[in-house]
Amino acid sequence: MSRFMIGRRGTAVLAGVTTAALALSACGVASTSSGGSAGELTLWTHNAGNPAELGVVNQIVADYNASQSKYTVKLQAFPQESYNDAVVAAATAKKLPCVLDADAPTVPNWAYAGYLTPLDLPQDLVSKQLKSTLGNYQGKLYSIGMYDAALGLFARKSALEAAGVRIATVDNPWTAQEFADALAKIKADGKYQYAFDLGTGDSGTEWWTYGYSPFLQSFGGDLIDRNGYKTAGGVLNGDAALKWATWFQGLVKNGYTPAKSSTDAFADFVNGKSAMVWSGIWHSGNLSKLGADGIVMPPPDFGNGPKIGGGSWQWAVSSTCGEKAAAMDYITFSLNKKYLAEMAEKQNVIPATEEAAAMVDGWQPGGAKRFFLDESAKYATIRPPTPGYPFLTTTFAKAAQDIIAGGDPKKILDQAVSDIDADLKANNHYGF
Repeated sequence: MSRFMIGRRGTAVLAGVTTAALALSACGVASTSSGGSAGELTLWTHNAGNPAELGVVNQIVADYNASQSKYTVKLQAFPQESYNDAVVAAATAKKLPCVLDADAPTVPNWAYAGYLTPLDLPQDLVSKQLKSTLGNYQGKLYSIGMYDAALGLFARKSALEAAGVRIATVDNPWTAQEFADALAKIKADGKYQYAFDLGTGDSGTEWWTYGYSPFLQSFGGDLIDRNGYKTAGGVLNGDAALKWATWFQGLVKNGYTPAKSSTDAFADFVNGKSAMVWSGIWHSGNLSKLGADGIVMPPPDFGNGPKIGGGSWQWAVSSTCGEKAAAMDYITFSLNKKYLAEMAEKQNVIPATEEAAAMVDGWQPGGAKRFFLDESAKYATIRPPTPGYPFLTTTFAKAAQDIIAGGDPKKILDQAVSDIDADLKANNHYGF
């Protein structure tokens, strides 16, 4: 998801350590198993290719180092593409840094594997955070984020008005029937090639899960039975899941959406190819190109409430850190509202707290960007917090791609359940 792994990037998979080990050697950070030398805390981040985000992190590190004299935080930024492999390689060699960032859905896997230690942070600080910025596993907090992202149903107001359909809001989203009516009326109008673009041109595994599993969950299905996290049976291939799959495939069959979108579905939307597009906050700046005609709405309610994915990059402390108290102190320092506000402003992301939102133009109640915070607070659904998630996401993505391509939904979902359950058993990834 351009700058977010959860939408335009692949998810972390515990593999590929040979290449990552070479990267570790080249970076010269192999001596950080206990957080570095005495008085030194090593911090790793994925955002070497994102100057805006890295700039904020660098500022936090500089301010923390200047605020006290006992510890010095030393930052190592990795290219996003090699970051997860680097973490796995360092964990295998027992040479993890003290502080590291992690994409939210990978946190349970890394906690299960013993990479991370539970966070010991002030409760009054944690309680201020959006729930989707908290990475919990087995009842313990393992990671905490400075921001979140969100998807929305971007639309042309004029297209909705011409079709005679109302504009949905966070408090009053469309029903499934209203959405179906809107699609049919916009298509019948004939002005747009597509009534709705799903954004299927992105082949990244995690985009398919982050983008489309919330629709499944709104229908009443899920990637795994969250009562025990022991099977996908009944939730990924039950009646609700089959209804989702039929609807999902029907978007293409009915000519509402392309089977494969272009590489920039949002640009197609702005250029008048589609009346609506399913996309994220990272494109909200481009919506201004449409002026007052550009609006964003929550997803429809397919029976179990509207759903969007929750959880982006978050900060964690390694289990091998020799200065855990200092690492917790640094993370506490980094979550000051002024840094959360700066991150939201520089990155165009959802601030993690209301205090931070109040400091950034557009994020206050009634502000131009406020929609995304309200939507996230009300409808964000965390991807299943199970160590088996890496396999869940690749399996669901393949199933969703096969369904869009016209395959038999029941056979596809039954096979997905069989594969997921076999993986859970083979890797002992049972339990929450």
